[in-house]
Parts: sequence; C-alpha cells; structure tokens
Amino acid sequence: MHIWHPEPGEILLARTPVAFATGAAMRVRGMRWFRDTERHDIQTELPGWPEGPVHVVRGGGNAAARNVVKGGLIALGVVIMGILSSQGGSVGPGASDQGSDTPDDRADEVEDFPVMWAAPGTLARTLPWQLDPGRTDRKRYTTHAILTDRRLVIVGLPVHKDIAIIDDEMLWEIPRSSIGTVEPRDFKDGTDVKITFTDGSWCRLWARGRPRLTRYLVGPGEVIPLESLNAAQQKTAQDFAAAQASDAGPPVVTRNTCGCYLITVVAPSGTRSFFGTSELTSVMDADGTTLPYKQYHPEDFTS
Repeated sequence: MHIWHPEPGEILLARTPVAFATGAAMRVRGMRWFRDTERHDIQTELPGWPEGPVHVVRGGGNAAARNVVKGGLIALGVVIMGILSSQGGSVGPGASDQGSDTPDDRADEVEDFPVMWAAPGTLARTLPWQLDPGRTDRKRYTTHAILTDRRLVIVGLPVHKDIAIIDDEMLWEIPRSSIGTVEPRDFKDGTDVKITFTDGSWCRLWARGRPRLTRYLVGPGEVIPLESLNAAQQKTAQDFAAAQASDAGPPVVTRNTCGCYLITVVAPSGTRSFFGTSELTSVMDADGTTLPYKQYHPEDFTS
C-alpha cells in the first residue's frame, strides 16, 4: 500500500476524487468532448490515450421532446411536494445544494460540453486519460486531485471494498504557478470546476469535495502565514494541529471575511478512496480563542 505524501516542507492542503465532468443538459447529457480552439474533437490526437467513446450532440427535436417529458415530471413533482408539505413533511433541497438550472456558459454547457479545451502543445493536453469516466471503470479505479502549497497533482488508485486501502499511482502534476484561474461551475449539480492554465488551455472537472479543492484557489478567505499571527493565535493553531494524527501537516490558517480564522489540518493517513482526505478544522477569533459551533458565522463553515 502506498499513499502519496508531500515532500519535506511542502504543505498538503486538500485531496478529493475528481474526473472529467459529464454533460447535464438534454442535448449533451451523459457526454463530454475534448476540443481544440476550433471545436474539433481531439481525443484521437492525445498521446497515449486508449480508444474511447465517440459522442454526438443530440438533435434539437429530440431534446425538445425530452424537455416536454422532463417538464411534465417536474410539474408532477411540484404537486407531490405540495401534498407532502401540507402533511407537515420536510421537503426541498438541503442547505448544501449548490446546483443551478441556469447555465454559466450556454455554448459549453448546453450546445456542447467540452471538458478539455486545448491548442496543440498546451498543458490541458497532458492531462491523464484515467480522468475520463468513458475510459475507466469508476467502480474499480478512481482518480484524486491533490493540492499543496506548491503544486496540483493527479493520482490514480484501485477501489477496494475497504476504502482505507490506498495504493496511489502518480499520473500528472503541475506547479501552482501554471494555474491561471479556477471557476466553480454550478450547472447542474454544483460539483464542477473549470481550471484554466496560464497558457490559455483549460479543463472541466467534477470534484466530489469541490469546496476543499477550490478554497485555496478561489477564495474568498485569505491564507495567513503562521508567523503573521499573534502569539495567542499561533498557540491555538499549533495546539490544534498537535492533537491530530502523527502524520498531520502543519496548521493552515485562513482569515474568513467575517474576521474569524479557520484552522485546517490534513493528515495523509486519513485518506479514503471514496472521499479523499478529510480535513480537521477549528475556528478561532482575533484573540486566539477557539469558538464553539453556535458562535460560527456562515463564512466559518467549511462547505
């Protein structure tokens, strides 16, 4: 068994299962494409990639028919929810629902669904084929994104009945400096992220723990070096980290927009094939006092 570990002095920030995203709109549902900047399919040009499925965008007529059926089902669902509500039942989406029925980019989410956009020689073309659900059996093999203060890494690993069995295979890595922008994409389920590299190429990934992956790439919290904290804050952060697993990394402190400080500690030994690496968190105020949950602001919750 082999678990990926950061190098000495490198800080592990997050680890979560990822894969190339999948279309949700009727015309592209269940499909994805690998495109160049002229929207040509380039999957046969990607070096080392095995043969995969060839998708065709559904016609507008079929999509319209499916939308009629979908609309009827939604209407029926509304009626059922109304009946349940009148009976005192608890219905409706949970507080963690981040999905949206409004596309961020109609051309790339409704009319087409590229998950790779890459001119020849660009970084996105180097992504590993194992990320593609059309080329791997996700029940037997999964891929994780690992973010550190230095780089973004993709590893692959077999899936066992015991999710604590981890046998990482290094597939791909880039320095953090090669990442240009990172944008959460909420259409439809709120689990996708678009990563644009500094050379202009990009990919769209599904991420099971998207907030863990994007927190240090998107914000809005500001990571504060430990040496910049006052003595009381440093002690609180270090004491929290010392109480965790022996292989836990140093505490990472983020100043939230409310003025509180989120302390996060990650330990590789906590890695699970289905979830990635769980993070342990605590919140302190400006005086270094650990806050109970009832005093948390909405910004202090990790997801």
